[in-house]
Amino acid sequence: MTPRIRPDLASVPAYVPGKTFPGSVKLASNEVTFGPLPSVARAIADAATSLNRYPDNGMVELTETIAKKLGVPPDAIQTGCGSVSLCQNLITITCTPGDEVLFAWRSFETYPLATRVAGATPVQVPLTGDRVHDLTAMADAITDRTRLIFVCNPNNPTGTVVEAQALVDFLEKVPPEVVVALDEAYVEYVRPSQTQAYDAIELQRRFSNVVVLRTFSKAYGLAGLRVGYAVADAAVIDGLRRVHVPFSVNSLAQAAATACLHADDELLARTEAVVAERARVAGRLRELGYVVPESQANFVWLDLGDDAAPFAAAALDARVVIRPFAGDGVRVTIGDTVENDQFLTFAGTWAGRDGAVAHH
Repeated sequence: MTPRIRPDLASVPAYVPGKTFPGSVKLASNEVTFGPLPSVARAIADAATSLNRYPDNGMVELTETIAKKLGVPPDAIQTGCGSVSLCQNLITITCTPGDEVLFAWRSFETYPLATRVAGATPVQVPLTGDRVHDLTAMADAITDRTRLIFVCNPNNPTGTVVEAQALVDFLEKVPPEVVVALDEAYVEYVRPSQTQAYDAIELQRRFSNVVVLRTFSKAYGLAGLRVGYAVADAAVIDGLRRVHVPFSVNSLAQAAATACLHADDELLARTEAVVAERARVAGRLRELGYVVPESQANFVWLDLGDDAAPFAAAALDARVVIRPFAGDGVRVTIGDTVENDQFLTFAGTWAGRDGAVAHH
């Protein structure tokens, strides 16, 4: 007799992280190339001396530092083990079996997986032809079973952003009892046009059903420590606190994230280099004939359709690890100049096979 596990989990695929191969350039997981700043590394080392003690389960210093930076009260913030754990917890606090979670597709892979783990029903709304959230279609897809909507902006894996007015129009259509998670994991890389610019914290003040999700994994370079946060109405924060796994934001993560916020300007200056490289890489790829949507994240998306998997396999042979989404395209992290050039050399070779690039 084998131990009994929920039978419906057999149909839920496990999350597959980006691969790593020794000696290869890893451009698969949207990490930053550089390690923590010296001041952040010192904070981690200092925190390591007290690892015999449990972390602060209230995350008080980190929460107060975030609150001060954003100009919101501390009780509007809940930190978590990466923003991904907050995604999972938002589903937990809003949904019972049979309820619906709505999101664009393709978008962050965890949304459908976490939804199904909770016994809720994922509802996917296709992106537009420009690989942007179709907010009008998403509003039309809301039913009386919709409990939570994810808007990933910039969208992972396409890097695209929505127009600010379209977002406001969408939020005005969403019933006020339906929670909207504005997932801004890549917000530090956004250089918006005039029509794309909005203040997420202001939107949260205006719409009490909006939750803003952010992370220290990307621009702040703490992917290995797992810490993110939500900004939300008190009722949502209360729910998140009730399902928070005790002590899941470890001491090193809390110390490092707090130190990052004190070194904000230095860390975010690093994003300028990524933004410049993003423009260079995307421009070169388009010159080679690839279809590359306008990215506002630290990665670019190549519309490759059925060529996605063969392209990624060939890249691996060229010692470049990228992230394929079979049948759709590939996501390529923007690394440093040397890493990006290695990828561009491969992309040029692939494009030159038949003198053309196969794409949609």
